[in-house]
Amino acid sequence: MAGIRRISRRFPDYGWSWPTGGLDQLLKAALLVDEDAAAGCAMQWLNANDIDLVSFREHRLLAAICDRFGRKLAGQSAYPRLVGLQKMLWTKSRMAMREAEPALQAMTDSGCLVMLIKGASRIALNASAQRGRVAHDIDILVRPQDMPAAFGVLRDGDWQIATGVSPQYLRTRLASLRSMNFFKGSYGDIDLHQLAYDGSQQSDEDDQAIWQRAATAEFSGVGVLVPSPADRIALAIAHGGLDAHTHSDWLVDCAVAIRTGGVDWDVFLDVVARRGLAVAAAVALSYLALDVGVTVPDKVLARVLDMADRTGLARWSAVLQAKPRTDFGRLTWLSRGFAKQLRLRRKSGRLRQEPPARAWRGRAWRGRQAPREPLEGQSPLAFSQTIPCPATAGEMMLDITIRISVPPVRRRIEMEINVGDDHVARLRAMAISRSGGERVLRFRGKVTFDGRQHALTLEARPSRQFRQWDDQATVAAYGALPFHLVSAIFSPLR
Repeated sequence: MAGIRRISRRFPDYGWSWPTGGLDQLLKAALLVDEDAAAGCAMQWLNANDIDLVSFREHRLLAAICDRFGRKLAGQSAYPRLVGLQKMLWTKSRMAMREAEPALQAMTDSGCLVMLIKGASRIALNASAQRGRVAHDIDILVRPQDMPAAFGVLRDGDWQIATGVSPQYLRTRLASLRSMNFFKGSYGDIDLHQLAYDGSQQSDEDDQAIWQRAATAEFSGVGVLVPSPADRIALAIAHGGLDAHTHSDWLVDCAVAIRTGGVDWDVFLDVVARRGLAVAAAVALSYLALDVGVTVPDKVLARVLDMADRTGLARWSAVLQAKPRTDFGRLTWLSRGFAKQLRLRRKSGRLRQEPPARAWRGRAWRGRQAPREPLEGQSPLAFSQTIPCPATAGEMMLDITIRISVPPVRRRIEMEINVGDDHVARLRAMAISRSGGERVLRFRGKVTFDGRQHALTLEARPSRQFRQWDDQATVAAYGALPFHLVSAIFSPLR
């Protein structure tokens, strides 16, 4: 390419982070324009690998390859397994879409503007793409002012919050969250976003502009918005380009958007500059243009490379985060982990927690003898327990003592205090020892009364949600732990 400097495969240049080996073969099988060369890459990979032994990352690309070549791969011994894999992935994607359809319709009926991003946007633009584009989770972007209504739709539709917190807790902190994950049934999986990019890629101006550039589309009969072609490429790079190729079909999404046409490259360059995506974009576009043959305008690639070259030491960090994890050596693992932690620190400052999300920390009982409930008043083992409120208004201190049996695993202990639809406090403790057994924990914090509350509810929460709790090891490590409420004492503030 005229005017494009040579890209080296040595660190810290961008070719160092290009896909290699089997991953490179799969991507070229999906993307090369030359059908024979692409089919050759597919054959080489199938001859050298067992479909049953590779990861979900490879399965996603194999679905695209099977969709592209179909019976042209019939001579391969793995062909029946490949077809079965594609059908299975397509079925799961279709079931996920079916579970999401009523929620999407309810959101639009309630007045929310709903934009689909990532794989779901590609399917909304071309329904036939779902044969080759796995979309087991549906990524939905709504405007911040629509977040309460969208959250209400999912809550009322019995969608479960993946983190294990209660709807009351989450509702009080909607303005503080970039995204939330929900699931329902066996296949429903929705990621609800109010910001399209994470906190390390912030731009208030572009948060508004992405809506202005969006186009209308239809997803399973529901009218939605999708990002412009330039935004689809930028979003794919932002979400996938710093994630060590946990999934790699985001590169296929970029290539599809470029080849479909209509990309406003000036908009793309502006987004890359505003969002700090230059290095990730340089890795992705240089690979697609120089190694795969996707037509990226010379001036665009040159400009991206120039922006990336000017990022200083930040370039090293981004190149480390872009490298496929299958290529990691021990030093790369350590270096990438450090670089990622720096990015997460920048990310965490984007939205403030309002109200502050400080949890009450549980402390083990330090007395000579652990307290016991009177025999006549012993509370049963329970996942929730009511605490009568004093007939007063204002702030008070609440001291809670519980007795709880902890499984023999290292884990978090999660509890909440709620009243009706309102969240009061989150209670947290750590079981560091793997010995398990009975513990007595004390929690202390401030509560505010308006004189109308009659009782608070103390409830055990899982530290993480699962679709099914049929594995005892999972229950022991993450499940809600039933408890005895030993005492709950209110006292005036000193």
